[in-house]
Amino acid sequence: MSFEKALEDLENIVEKLEKGGLSLNESLSLFEKGVKLARYLRDELEKAEKKVEILLKDEKGEIKEEPFDLAQEEKASSDKEESSDPGKDEDLPF
Repeated sequence: MSFEKALEDLENIVEKLEKGGLSLNESLSLFEKGVKLARYLRDELEKAEKKVEILLKDEKGEIKEEPFDLAQEEKASSDKEESSDPGKDEDLPF
């Protein structure tokens, strides 16, 4: 099962449970399935985080933490697009 499909299924379960009108057995069954999906999603996110940490290790093998500022990243991206010169080498992070 893909991460996206599991997330979609979990969202559907939450909507059904919030809407109500289900029997106790139906609610418990959906809740159990939701817990399993939530655990799967958490595990997948932890795996992705470990992969990202590996990619962010410096030459000494230590993780270099950098705060992520979405606004700053979007501005840098738009600035790069505006000033991109096809003959100019772009700065690569590696």
